[in-house]
Amino acid sequence: MDAEKVNQLKQFINLCKSNPSILSDPSLSFFRDYLESLGCKLPESAYEPGESARDKSKSYVVDESDEDMDDKVEEPRPREVAEEEEESEIVESDIELEGEIVEPDNDPPQKMGDPSVEVTEESRDASQEAKAKGMEAIAEGNLEEAIEHLSQAILLNPTSAIMYATRASVYIKMKKPNAAIRDANAALEINPDSAKGYKSRGMARAMLGQWEEAAKDLHVASKLDYDEEISAVLKKVEPNAHKIEEHRRKYERLRKEREDRKIQRERQRRRAEAQAAYEKAKKEEQSSSSRRAGGMPGGFPGGMPGGFPGGMPGGFSGGMPGGCPGGMPGGFPGGGMPGGMPNVDYSKILNDPELMAAFKDPEVMAALQDVMKNPANLAKHQANPKVAPIITKMMGKFAGPQ
Repeated sequence: MDAEKVNQLKQFINLCKSNPSILSDPSLSFFRDYLESLGCKLPESAYEPGESARDKSKSYVVDESDEDMDDKVEEPRPREVAEEEEESEIVESDIELEGEIVEPDNDPPQKMGDPSVEVTEESRDASQEAKAKGMEAIAEGNLEEAIEHLSQAILLNPTSAIMYATRASVYIKMKKPNAAIRDANAALEINPDSAKGYKSRGMARAMLGQWEEAAKDLHVASKLDYDEEISAVLKKVEPNAHKIEEHRRKYERLRKEREDRKIQRERQRRRAEAQAAYEKAKKEEQSSSSRRAGGMPGGFPGGMPGGFPGGMPGGFSGGMPGGCPGGMPGGFPGGGMPGGMPNVDYSKILNDPELMAAFKDPEVMAALQDVMKNPANLAKHQANPKVAPIITKMMGKFAGPQ
């Protein structure tokens, strides 16, 4: 475009910013329509009396661009987000296990020896005698009596791992696994290589259904001192221990796979959001570029169309007080400069820095609008040193060639 016309356009836009009522000129209706088609909201003063933005809104519903409609359409949720919501928590299935278990015994803890007590030879001999009585009671099936004798033996010699392990085996026969585990632990504290301690604890854990822990203890006991009883119990314990281990590994794998899918969906979601944001920005940039390239439809060939919009309606009948007698031929009708002002060059106004600066002054613009509404109000602004010279200068611009 011609640089001079671009400059005039820029000055006209500045003028519209300072006084939007200029756009109410019917000759600039095409410009208002263009601004509204871009989604601009114009003030009421930009419309003719009796007309409003609401009157124009219906005509632009069908003119919305595809790009604007795309922005209003609710974007569907990404598929991966829906999948994430649909993927429920993993619920573990039950394991079919074999073998009988017993109810835990909740009796008060049995008497335990004091490991800090010094054991004499006499105490050691007395402990052996009490153990012998306990073994006799076991052989006779008197388990409660056996527990009493073995407890006495432990109190006499609390440093003997075999005493604790022996009493643990009696508790197993009495189906008191927790008491047996306490004695087995005491035996292993004294002697970490006590085969009978591992055996008793393994059998007690099997009674409680602690299959994996029982299998570990029994395997250690078998390595330290193998016997047929350990082997028989292992045959019942190991299948359950294997099922539990396989079950745990299965669900650990499923949870890991589920977590991996969740991480992958999150990555895809972020990529999709980033791509959507990029596409939207690209589309907006292309739309903005096309709008800038299109410019103002029709340009402003031959100066401002329709004369100086928003002019002084009704003319200045009777002349301007204090000067410019005879008024302005043809007046300043709201539709521009008809007939009475031939060959007016409006670029003189737009290129006048003093006038353009004055149009940005709210006080000057208010005075001009007041005079436009009622030319008779001109008299009350003549005494204003800021307003009167501007009005006189504008009339001089519109006076045409002398």
